Amino acid sequence: MNDGAHPERKRSAKARSPVSGLEIDVLREAGEWESGAEETVRRAAEHAFVVTRGGEAAELCIVLADDELVATLNKAYRGKDGPTNVLSFPAADMPDTGVPEDAFKRSAPLLGDVVLARETIAREAAAQHKSFENHLSHLTVHGVLHLLGHDHADDIEADEMEGLERDILEDLGISDPYGAERGEH
Repeated sequence: MNDGAHPERKRSAKARSPVSGLEIDVLREAGEWESGAEETVRRAAEHAFVVTRGGEAAELCIVLADDELVATLNKAYRGKDGPTNVLSFPAADMPDTGVPEDAFKRSAPLLGDVVLARETIAREAAAQHKSFENHLSHLTVHGVLHLLGHDHADDIEADEMEGLERDILEDLGISDPYGAERGEH
């Protein structure tokens, strides 16, 4: 569906999962994404949510973007030049807009947005000898975990978050994304 203002933008059909209670909206904002990308990010996001939150109802948005858009967001919100592979914008951290809270009442809490950079993900996957789909799944899981309050600001948090990522990805049939860093294959 095009919204008129952005002719390239395509929004997927939203559907609440009967298994997880998670409603995922996937927005193709920019970039030449493969046809299976939406299903890949949905599957990864839903499993990350199920493992960490169970059957609570919630909503999140995944934006499929390109390096240019992610670089703009990275500069605006993190003060960093250039693109990165994934950005997470937890709803809990969003600034007060002054709009009455009633305007945002929903049946399920909004977790936030995950924004993925297609070209950066493709470069990293090739450099790390991983499939694009597996790396996309990993970065989706990583982004969703940030929305759920996980972080890697220190070694203890990083070990915990990486452990969750490994477990979630193993459930999805994806090998340890950090194995190569430790000399494993």
